[in-house]
Amino acid sequence: MQIFVVIREDKIGGMSNLISEGASQTSGVERVPVVIRDQAQEIIASIAEEIGQAVKQSETADKPLVLGLATGSTPVPLYRELIRRHREEGLSFKNVVTFNLDEYYPLSPDHPESYHRFMRDQLFDHIDIPKDQINIPSGTAKREEVHEACRAYEEKIASYGGLDIQILGIGRTGHIGFNEPGSGPRSKTRLVTLDRLTKVDAARDFHGEHNVPRYAVTMGVGTIMAAKRVILMAWGRSKATVLRDAIEAEPVESLPASFLQAHDNVCFFLDQAAASELTRFRQPWLVGFPEWDNKLARQAVTELSLKIGKPLLKLLDKDYQENGLSELITEQGPAYDLNIRVFNEVQHTITGWPGGKPNADDTHRPERAVPAKKRVLVLSPEPQDDVLAMGGTLSRLAQGGHEITVAYLTSGSLGVPDEEARWAAELMIEAEEGIGSKLAKQVLAELKTKGESDNDSVQLRQFKGYIRRNEARSSLQACGVPSKCVTFLDLPFYEEGRYRRFKAGDTDRDLLLKLLNEVQPHQIFVTGEAGDPSSVQGISFSVFSEAYNQARQNVWVSDCYVWLYRSDGREWESHQIEMAVPCSPDELRTKAQAIYLHRSQRSQVPILDEEKTEVWELALERNRTTANNYDKLGLAEYEAIECFVRWS
Repeated sequence: MQIFVVIREDKIGGMSNLISEGASQTSGVERVPVVIRDQAQEIIASIAEEIGQAVKQSETADKPLVLGLATGSTPVPLYRELIRRHREEGLSFKNVVTFNLDEYYPLSPDHPESYHRFMRDQLFDHIDIPKDQINIPSGTAKREEVHEACRAYEEKIASYGGLDIQILGIGRTGHIGFNEPGSGPRSKTRLVTLDRLTKVDAARDFHGEHNVPRYAVTMGVGTIMAAKRVILMAWGRSKATVLRDAIEAEPVESLPASFLQAHDNVCFFLDQAAASELTRFRQPWLVGFPEWDNKLARQAVTELSLKIGKPLLKLLDKDYQENGLSELITEQGPAYDLNIRVFNEVQHTITGWPGGKPNADDTHRPERAVPAKKRVLVLSPEPQDDVLAMGGTLSRLAQGGHEITVAYLTSGSLGVPDEEARWAAELMIEAEEGIGSKLAKQVLAELKTKGESDNDSVQLRQFKGYIRRNEARSSLQACGVPSKCVTFLDLPFYEEGRYRRFKAGDTDRDLLLKLLNEVQPHQIFVTGEAGDPSSVQGISFSVFSEAYNQARQNVWVSDCYVWLYRSDGREWESHQIEMAVPCSPDELRTKAQAIYLHRSQRSQVPILDEEKTEVWELALERNRTTANNYDKLGLAEYEAIECFVRWS
């Protein structure tokens, strides 16, 4: 990985702060310092160290350290590290005053999804900070009193001399705090209306989008900009595009995070997945002198082809020269030879035999011909992840007669709205001619008294899990995969946790390791490698990675290919794809049906394209987009393509 280094000293409350090694501003492209590491945990330690040093220095100063804190999944690993330092290293927070960014409105402090409750659970109840030094915007002020409460919040921050360090995440709309698109750079603490995309992202936390509050109280962009030091953290591929715009594009009100470019002591801390859309990774030839290996050459050539609208085999030397790629054709050209090589590389990714074509030369095929019938293990973090990304591939594998095991790592029960559970329970009772089952009656009784966002009881979560199981089996049957091929692991991290608050342990790893050794697969399909490390997909992949590494001593691993699929709506780029599985119109319709059969998820899966109202529409559209890109590159025209990258 390339590291561009800018070292700068600033003062924070009398403390000399050195922007972390690895911070960079790529000339003319990145407008803020950026620190990038492969994994989020590599970054967390350095941020925690900076905060820890500031806390210790405040103990000898005349004023407390004033921290601005964020909520959501992004800062959770940081809060866990601060708790560890408090418990194991004696880091004290007695001389710290905190101000949180925001709170849902109207929401009481004891509501399970309130940020008051979140901060107690994730940090405050585990450190020695005095309660009267904790400040969070009120979610219960009367509507006519909200303005005055916001003004008082601003005055209280000012009374401490302002924020010393402000911790931020970033939303998919580019919001910081709840400063949605349209928030100005001078905005102060105020009541705001939440963007629909923000509400969709929060839907699962509130058991349905309709339960998500319409409003929130948030610090303004101007309040954040007044902090002496701003640290923005982001993990996972889902934030990559908005981060690129916030870091590289001109500041605009439609992307509030972009105003941070004007702050004189800000730093963005990103893992590799979150940074993947930055120019230094997408088009490194535009910002430096990269080493032109075959992988980077394929990336440059395919991007050039798609950019200027010419098939690979029609690119000319002047096309390369006019688009910043003179060095590439000097090293690996001329264009004619380079075009043919890249065309062949892309062509060899295409296969209608995802399990390998029997009795065929597999020299240029992504999968081996032997054994002809493979043991295939598909790992799906939650029910539906599998068919969203590879419903057509599952059909092909089933038609090829491979021994398929689809393992759902979690029950997915947290994603089932209460109304779906009520519908299923009433159906059970009616089907039994008024007698009803004991569990269904208990579920209906609980739902009758349950508040909108009360935690589900164990039995209700179990019932919702049954709903997801039935949907998963029906979905796979539509793909030609019989129910006997399905297993449900119900990993404890999920069953014992909640969204944004999961924590995997050894038991999770051991359960998956046991499954790996039982199946001894020739192929594994898995997702989540670039997910937020606190998400179900991110945690599931981490559990898989640990289990697989422990299994490496077994003979079967040496003959196993691991294929990565993506279920989050962000497909692999054309230059990344190593196995492209075409789907016919009929196979695509089957895939749509398989996704549709996950009834409880029709309003629960975040939609990335607001023009698409249903998750199956988005899934099919991205498969068609991949096929269209292959067509533009000059390859065969297919209805749709599902794609994979081999994990090493």
